[in-house]
Amino acid sequence: MAKDARDILEVLKSELNFLKSGGYGRSVRTPWLPTSIFQDSLSCINFGDPNRTRPCKDCILMQFVPPEQQKENVPCHHIPLDDLGETIHMLERWETQQEMERVYEKWLVATIARLEEVRAQKLIR
Repeated sequence: MAKDARDILEVLKSELNFLKSGGYGRSVRTPWLPTSIFQDSLSCINFGDPNRTRPCKDCILMQFVPPEQQKENVPCHHIPLDDLGETIHMLERWETQQEMERVYEKWLVATIARLEEVRAQKLIR
């Protein structure tokens, strides 16, 4: 299968919109199950595929995963989200859903701004 050819900026903007619109709230179909950041949104290369048939290594989000974490079961949960190096993997163990979403939203906003700046600089040159 081909690598993920989506535009990273569009994926992250869509993810931010999904987050802000309450996308990680409880599912109507399975309200007893918690939702998983990245995995339960369209940003996941395997969204809606319970068998996860596409390898995570092909996902556009892998560019944010440290090399030593890329072989993890859910690599995107190991993306450092702040200066402390907190990840979804860490936050889901000791933080509330609201706090985890706050840290994640801050990372999304900062990452989108950084990517937009890089693209703007490329257009100027």
